[in-house]
Amino acid sequence: MKKKSLFVSVVAIFTSLNVVLDSFVGMPQLVDGVWYSWIFMIEPLNGIVLGPYAGFLSTLIGVMIGHFIFFRGIQEFLFTLGAPVGAMVSGLLFEGRWKTVFVYYVVLFAAYFLTPIAWQLPIWGMWNTYCAYGALCIIALILTKKRLGKPEARKLSYALPTSAFIGLEADILLRIFLFIPCRTYQFIYGFNVEAVRFIWVAGAVITPIQVAISVLVALTLGIPLIKVLNKTRLFRQVHPLSHSRSSARAKPFKEIMRMLKGE
Repeated sequence: MKKKSLFVSVVAIFTSLNVVLDSFVGMPQLVDGVWYSWIFMIEPLNGIVLGPYAGFLSTLIGVMIGHFIFFRGIQEFLFTLGAPVGAMVSGLLFEGRWKTVFVYYVVLFAAYFLTPIAWQLPIWGMWNTYCAYGALCIIALILTKKRLGKPEARKLSYALPTSAFIGLEADILLRIFLFIPCRTYQFIYGFNVEAVRFIWVAGAVITPIQVAISVLVALTLGIPLIKVLNKTRLFRQVHPLSHSRSSARAKPFKEIMRMLKGE
């Protein structure tokens, strides 16, 4: 009962932080951007600390309330769904569940490149999402080829920023899916190809800066926070895979638990 109350309290704290960070104007944008608030600062930590599903719910509640406080237009309630999805992807990858994340990336990339207007936009404009996909492929190769029981196969200092980076880019990828393949650039905003092309070029500069800031925050705050939660055994409750004996998906996450105990 005490553990459940503690878990609810931690979720409530993160939800409150999400509301606060989403209620203030973020970094200046050259044109229409991805994040207009500061929600990106703790988005990946929501999924990594709370777990993929509680992180999704906490982020979703936070951005919905935050969007009412700092109103950015009705259409932004649709695009902000990328934030809870990004939190969930970070949580899934942190637990070593890379297959779901891999399918997500492949499907959304396919949807984008099968859309005719995509070939009229600078292909390098999404360079950060390509890097995230490349990192995901490397992770998949490591987790399938290496023995997960070896200490060097899984390090918290590598797993946390990598999970944060890929989760943030998954957020961006969903927003791109809504904007291009779903054609909201035309139906909602009324943009022509030239306008979208300009947005692509500007976004290739601003968005990676925001991602870098968020990854740095995740690395700085995430490790000590996870260590504290692990001492209270709350981390095992948040991530059921940490004490699963039968599931193969538990092995990557168990390596993190071993390293925390050894430190």
